[in-house]
Amino acid sequence: MNAADPATNKTGKLSYVIAISFILFMISLSVWLQHSEIILPEVAAMAIAMWVYREPGWIRRPSVIFIAPTVTATIGLVINQFQILYSIKVVLTLMIMMLFLRLIRSNLAPAIATGLLPLAIHTEDWSFVWIVFGFTLTLMAGVVVFQLHKHLATKSMIQYKYMVVFLGVSLCWFGVCWLLGYEQIAVIPPIFVVVYESLQKPMYTPKIAFKQAFTLTLSAAVGVLIFNQVDSQVLAVFIVMILVVVISRIFHARIPALYAIPLLTFIFPEEKVWTLPLVTLFASIFMFSFVLLYKYGEKRTLNRKHQLEQNKGCGQNSVSS
Repeated sequence: MNAADPATNKTGKLSYVIAISFILFMISLSVWLQHSEIILPEVAAMAIAMWVYREPGWIRRPSVIFIAPTVTATIGLVINQFQILYSIKVVLTLMIMMLFLRLIRSNLAPAIATGLLPLAIHTEDWSFVWIVFGFTLTLMAGVVVFQLHKHLATKSMIQYKYMVVFLGVSLCWFGVCWLLGYEQIAVIPPIFVVVYESLQKPMYTPKIAFKQAFTLTLSAAVGVLIFNQVDSQVLAVFIVMILVVVISRIFHARIPALYAIPLLTFIFPEEKVWTLPLVTLFASIFMFSFVLLYKYGEKRTLNRKHQLEQNKGCGQNSVSS
């Protein structure tokens, strides 16, 4: 797409208007029904990613858009019913979600967030699953009606090893939080989505990791600040969304999670809201550093393998000559 094309710019602005209007509708419905669980932060991220960014990995299979998040929301809700340690609940949820995504051959990262959210907000209400189903079905309808998935291949190469690596990074983070006694604030669903997607990237650099950590923390701080200054939730979210658009433009950060993380301030317990920016910062530094180390090791291994193959080829050419 040519950014200088006025028609393209007009389409981009309209997409933002539609996506943000949808997010505001979700907040308005929550206020009207006085049901905070209607606010789904990951739906905000999905609206931006699917309707504005047109992320291929999120829209190439429209049916998965509502199936995967609904099933993972059910998984998270069921696990949350168990009378077991919170850390074990989270680990079990992550493992079962990875298995499910493997079975349906999907890499839809937002499904991770919808699965973790029942544990993050400590809900046991089955209406949560229907809320996820309704909003994600609407998101899918938008993709299908406007043919946003047109010309995209329905299948893509999925490297399942990253699911195992993702579980390893998550376990390390939970282990540290458990040792420090902060496991109850360890689950920030949008960050897990970014970690999972970062592992899928062919190239991941310190610059990318820094940009992600900084903008996510800034977005969380904006959410907390507006939450405490503006009484009207609808007006607060409108201001937050505009500010996040500005942040994403200034830092050239095309990260859907930026639109999700401020909404956690509206559904987290009040004592947890104040710690959100700090926890976001620590979680980002810890988990993105692990991703960097893994990607660095992976690159070294691939380079070594490539060098060995070259040396082997040279040796065979010498023998044949």
